[in-house]
Amino acid sequence: MIKVLLADDQALMRAGFRALLDAEDELEVVGEAADGAAAVAEATRLHPDVVLMDVQMPGLDGIEATRRIAADPRLSGVRVLILTNYGLDSYVFAALRAGASGFLLKDSDPAELLQAIAVVSRGDALLAPAITRALISEFVAGPPGADPAAGREVLTAREQEIVELVARGLSNDEIAERMVISPLTAKTHVNRAMMKLHCRDRAQLVVWAYESGLITPRRR
Repeated sequence: MIKVLLADDQALMRAGFRALLDAEDELEVVGEAADGAAAVAEATRLHPDVVLMDVQMPGLDGIEATRRIAADPRLSGVRVLILTNYGLDSYVFAALRAGASGFLLKDSDPAELLQAIAVVSRGDALLAPAITRALISEFVAGPPGADPAAGREVLTAREQEIVELVARGLSNDEIAERMVISPLTAKTHVNRAMMKLHCRDRAQLVVWAYESGLITPRRR
């Protein structure tokens, strides 16, 4: 059973999500929050597996709420899935940096939402290659990280190579093919790198790779 917390300032939106999720046997809506502060409080009280987090809410917004949840060691098992009315904008990138495991547009198909919850609840990042490439484009346009060498010394040469491929948008299967290893070995390397760098998931690994200067985006 996947426990879900709904955080959205629109009651109708929360009601729609609840109706959809309650119809699924493997999902349980354990709580609701109308603003970011309530989302943090309810996450702390209920320890859901996934928080569906709206970006723009009154008072404490979804980005700051995500940052507080991700920074709390008591909530290390809680994953945040950002819901937004917009595309790949600054809100999304800020949310990923804050610790979100992925994002989804509010007008996505119900099946996409259900799949996204399942993916994020497993600890994976909801970052398709196209989304990763968009992240890369954002880093191309942005300033370089303040400390280019930060954390790199904890990774082996092989792990650095793996992280670079993740940040280039390759899946575990593609990494395995590129490096002539099994997909399971590729996943093991990725997980080990995330653990060493204290990254919650693949999304954070991509952010770290660019902000640390491990790789430089290829400018068009």
